[in-house]
Amino acid sequence: MRAYSAGGVVFRLAPIRSPENNFAADQKELAEPALEVFADEDAVVVEVVLVGRSHAGIWALPKGTPQPGETVEQVAVREVREETGLQVRLIAYIGSISYSFVRDQVRYHKQVRHFLLEPIGGDTSLHDQEYDLVEWFPLHEACRRLTYQNEVNILYQAEEVLQRWLEHQRKEGQK
Repeated sequence: MRAYSAGGVVFRLAPIRSPENNFAADQKELAEPALEVFADEDAVVVEVVLVGRSHAGIWALPKGTPQPGETVEQVAVREVREETGLQVRLIAYIGSISYSFVRDQVRYHKQVRHFLLEPIGGDTSLHDQEYDLVEWFPLHEACRRLTYQNEVNILYQAEEVLQRWLEHQRKEGQK
């Protein structure tokens, strides 16, 4: 049986903490290079939100299945809102992943379409109960936390899409 779902990578740009300004910063974090978006005084690190289940030790990108009549884009925005508590704006299509699983003796072939999303409101404390954890991570840390390698690959693709989008925004004077 074929099935599809949609979700995405929700990003935010956070100022890079300098060791001079934050003596309490985690030394491990400081030792690892942050993804700097701009190499000037406005340097920021890209953070992404992940959803998790503490009892199972799972971290994932938010995603879910369509309701009747929804477009794939509508599914992504709704599922991200439900699972993370964040209101988001769709920026761009990133890519898709496919996998198979068996449930109730039926083999499903699933395709998940991922979009780059920007938060425009909401709060992670407002997430539904499907996951008990919703946290922001720097991109490199999110790659390490994700349980499934195919979602790590989506994060790498998202980074490329985001860099192109940010450069376009910068040229347009919007970011």
